[in-house]
Amino acid sequence: MRVADERQVDDERQSWPREHLDAVLLEHPALDNPARFDPFELESVMLNLDASLRIRARHQFFAWTQGTLQGLVEHQLLICALHNDAPARFHVDSFSTVPVEPTHFSELFRQDTFLVPHLVKSWEENHSQVVNCEAASGGQFAGSALARELTRLGASHIVAHGTHDASGQLTSFFTFACRPGSIGPRQAYYVELLVPFLHAAWVRTQVNWQAKSAGARPAATGFLTPREREILEWIYRGKSNIEVGMILKISPLTAKNHVQKILRKLGVLNRTQAVGKALALRILTT
Repeated sequence: MRVADERQVDDERQSWPREHLDAVLLEHPALDNPARFDPFELESVMLNLDASLRIRARHQFFAWTQGTLQGLVEHQLLICALHNDAPARFHVDSFSTVPVEPTHFSELFRQDTFLVPHLVKSWEENHSQVVNCEAASGGQFAGSALARELTRLGASHIVAHGTHDASGQLTSFFTFACRPGSIGPRQAYYVELLVPFLHAAWVRTQVNWQAKSAGARPAATGFLTPREREILEWIYRGKSNIEVGMILKISPLTAKNHVQKILRKLGVLNRTQAVGKALALRILTT
């Protein structure tokens, strides 16, 4: 290492709390390198952390995890599990922009007795370190319906991480299902960095739901026309404007105009946000 580089590293380290520096270098020896983050990576990380702090509702969480967060950790499906004392053990919610039924995967996660226990046990036995594994439906996970569905989806590579309380008990667990070969050590580190923010953001959406549950209102669907709701359903299933046009026997331009009206009425910027908000408002059901 050049003298100039050594001075730069020393200057950076002096600005860090001593205990934080020791922990980072112990857990991540590769980070004892002046090129920790290039400017683009640092900007992307900061954008994601900032976005997480603004989340108050489920559709916002959906838009973040299936939008900006994909730039750091590309995934096909995100399964969020919050530990509780109920018999089901976990409150589970799933998020994806691919044409799958997220509630189906949530239920498979709750019922799984092969893959999920393995992930949680590996996380606990390795002192709460990120779990990286291949969940192809053969081998030790042959009996897992969840593993079979993830394999069918083409997302059999699992990166999982959680949070724990002061007594060391599991609080929440986040499972990223990714395409094989799409996750390396850098992405695993992003997961470790971001999961505390994922936990805080997702818990805030739960608090909002609980506050609203006593006075829950029926879905506010009246401001979308029947045709717009129909197109929104196809957007949710991952169809493009051209595909929507072919299905409904309208031109792609007409389909695009309908999509733009849907975005304006929902007060969102893109199709992903539209789906997230429509789910939150119960215009769409999973």
